[in-house]
Amino acid sequence: MSDSFSWRKIKKSDFPLLERLLKSEENNYVNASAKFLLHEEDDNAVFWVLGDEKNEIKAAIINWKNNILPVLRGHNTPLNDFYKKFLSSKKIHSLQGLKKEVMALEKVIKTGKKPADIIDYHLMSLDTPPKKKEKTPNIPNLKLITPTLADIDAIAPLQAEYEKEEVLPKGASFSPASSRVNTANILAKGQVLAAEIDGRYIGKINVSAVSFTRFQVGGVYVFPEYRGKGIAGAMTYEFISSLISQGKGVTLFARKSNTAACRLYLSLGFKKIKDYCIIYY
Repeated sequence: MSDSFSWRKIKKSDFPLLERLLKSEENNYVNASAKFLLHEEDDNAVFWVLGDEKNEIKAAIINWKNNILPVLRGHNTPLNDFYKKFLSSKKIHSLQGLKKEVMALEKVIKTGKKPADIIDYHLMSLDTPPKKKEKTPNIPNLKLITPTLADIDAIAPLQAEYEKEEVLPKGASFSPASSRVNTANILAKGQVLAAEIDGRYIGKINVSAVSFTRFQVGGVYVFPEYRGKGIAGAMTYEFISSLISQGKGVTLFARKSNTAACRLYLSLGFKKIKDYCIIYY
């Protein structure tokens, strides 16, 4: 790479260039793209780009509320010098992105402490209507409905258990207040589907982020006593179908240790794109 490329904090004229870069690599960096689209309404984002003076950007790093999202695109960037000047002096909650890039950054971060947890995911993608599952759950009184903010007391327990089981790193404390705020945000945006039996919500799925041309799906959870009955499959099929019908593709991160979820997504037609990783500190 030419010596003319160096890391700098983003300037106003860089934003169209970074948008173009992210659009060209959206499938691999859907989470970073979603965060970029929120930058004008949230001052918690700090963007650094690897650019030159000829209006070209090769790579970027997003610091979003102390969560670091690399967009390195395979470039051999001068990370050691960059981190010595910037990220080594910052509080870092997590590194998250394509596994190769996350692991490369982890080697040069000088935080003085070891990672608290490392979680591996499959980055999965679908751009066509999901395959129809052969079996639908034969469960009396099962309904798939769209909850509203008025249903927060019923949905909050599902979100809480999802966070405990799928999101929180080892050793982290669960915050009921933060989880309830997350639930309210999900319901307020309206992109959520819930499974209900006899008036009780027993499962849910929601959009967790929106990038340029893709929905990022997360929060898929069914209470343990209702698993193995096809509820998650029916709920996911209906929800993904509705998203695809809106003209966007769908991306999700499937935790590799959750083999049942991985099998479900593959059965619906999702393809594994890349290895994704989150390192918590």
